[in-house]
Amino acid sequence: MPGSPASSLDDEETAAWFGFLTAHALLTREMDALLVAGHGMPLVEYEVLLKLSLAGGRLRMSDLAEVALLSRSGLTRIVDELESLGLVRREPDAGDRRVLLATLTPLGRRRLAAARRTHLDGVRRLFLERLTPAQRTAMAQGWSSILGPLRDAGPQRRGQRGRRPAPSGAARR
Repeated sequence: MPGSPASSLDDEETAAWFGFLTAHALLTREMDALLVAGHGMPLVEYEVLLKLSLAGGRLRMSDLAEVALLSRSGLTRIVDELESLGLVRREPDAGDRRVLLATLTPLGRRRLAAARRTHLDGVRRLFLERLTPAQRTAMAQGWSSILGPLRDAGPQRRGQRGRRPAPSGAARR
């Protein structure tokens, strides 16, 4: 029941939360396996290429990390691999030479297009086809309610991902 004590979740809340976590983990694993088997491309690389494509084929590295929901160091490792495969190249920004842009190459566009068919088929088969139209609508509305405030949370959350808070008293030393 909503508003229950912070120390516990009721059965429905537990099912909703752990269902989300389990579905995410299993769907991610399955999608990764499909893309690796079909294209030699892990899901995280596919997603970086897709985000670049959706942004017109070029983004600042820091902006790409933000939209791909990756740390800057994590993105750097992925872009290193994509660059070694000829799918992405890094270029200095003409307006600010201190900034690097990730740019999708023609080969990257072709590989993304081929992998996209596999990805979309997997999304439909593993996820969308298992839901009724009413369930898809409810999920879309639910995700909007959850994601909107999280996206609007702003800079106080950015950079905090995965960091443990300092032990109490540590800041006073």
